[in-house]
Amino acid sequence: MAYVPGVALLAALVVGCSAGSDSNANGADSKAGSPTVTPAPPGKYLTLPAPCRAVPRGTLKDLLPGAAELPGDQQEKVFRGSASVTYDTDRKVGCSWKSDAPNATRSLSIDFERVVSYDPAVSDDDRADTVYAKKEKAAGLSSSATPGPDAEKNTGTPGEKEKGKGADAEKPEDPAGDATASADPSSSSSPSGGAAGEAGAGDSSAGPEDALPSRVLDNLGDAAFLHDLPTRAGSTSQQRTVSVVFRTSNVVVTVRYAEQPALVTQVPDSKELQEKAQALARKLAETLSE
Repeated sequence: MAYVPGVALLAALVVGCSAGSDSNANGADSKAGSPTVTPAPPGKYLTLPAPCRAVPRGTLKDLLPGAAELPGDQQEKVFRGSASVTYDTDRKVGCSWKSDAPNATRSLSIDFERVVSYDPAVSDDDRADTVYAKKEKAAGLSSSATPGPDAEKNTGTPGEKEKGKGADAEKPEDPAGDATASADPSSSSSPSGGAAGEAGAGDSSAGPEDALPSRVLDNLGDAAFLHDLPTRAGSTSQQRTVSVVFRTSNVVVTVRYAEQPALVTQVPDSKELQEKAQALARKLAETLSE
């Protein structure tokens, strides 16, 4: 048997181990050749605003007629608002206001929901878009519908879609927005121009079909829609609720603005409610972007 010096044998063993380690490392690298999955980026918003301070006092005076004429302590109570009950203020907050005037009762509520995706492959924005899409579907709308600013030009189609989707809208699908879902059942309004909307405000015989339709909106956050809910058939009141829902990055915001006239013969001005709800939604969007 050939004699191998101890030093030479030790060197051979070291070389062999090194080679084996290199081959294992190379083999592991080759097996892990699939690209590394980069976690989806987080959403833009890490916190939510204080909801009861999100609407300026001047805006509240405009949206809640009659409140400014109340005695000091009552006025403060109205403008202070009532915070929504929530168990995680980092994820969902809201506030509501109500004013009783001699001719009508107006109510306003806003909700902010910050969406977080716990799937590293899905961004917070994408998850928020899914939450928003469920609300839009529950309202019987589709993002493929013609945007709001052109609604008056597209006579016929949006309103017909609303009438056909009423049954679907009765089944809210948003598990994270109970208040929004309950306030946003189906609207059967059909399109018309501004004149028809104004006629609906002053003529007690005007029905929901004279109001501007529920519709997808342009130039509000990353996606938005308006849902106009007239009084249900057979109701003894003429209450009307307008909801504007929009998404900006990973936050979904809902604005609900409603009026109930003191007399059942009076019909709420749908156009006014829609314009004021949209104006407030745009202010909130600007505040979030600051």
